[in-house]
Amino acid sequence: MSYAREVGLDLVEVAPNANPPVCKVMDYGKYLYEQQKKQQEAKKKQVKVQIKEIKVRPKTEENDLQTKLRHIKRFLDGGDRCKVTVFFRGRELAHKEKGLEVLERIAKEVEEVAKIEQTPKFEGRTMTMLLAPLAKGKKK
Repeated sequence: MSYAREVGLDLVEVAPNANPPVCKVMDYGKYLYEQQKKQQEAKKKQVKVQIKEIKVRPKTEENDLQTKLRHIKRFLDGGDRCKVTVFFRGRELAHKEKGLEVLERIAKEVEEVAKIEQTPKFEGRTMTMLLAPLAKGKKK
């Protein structure tokens, strides 16, 4: 402690559980500043993955479906996961298989860039499926 005072630095206990405890003479303020900078750098390098949602109907026409497929591929190429939702209205609920066909067709169209993370699941008036992008090296 006297040496740390002479030099004008702080005595920091590095390993309190060691026998004997390990201490280091350093500028504690500078140490905290460097740790904070390291955390900020690590935070910058993180990639946030979002879930994008595409909504379709069982009666969605071919051209509209192709447009939505392009959007899905763009989202997946960007590294985002994509949730595809089929909405049913009125008597469309009697024909759930049409919604399942639409989801299966979308899954088949994007199989070279995505994998199905969550199979089609029916909840209330909607049927949803979750697609995740393939790893960069695994694309067909």
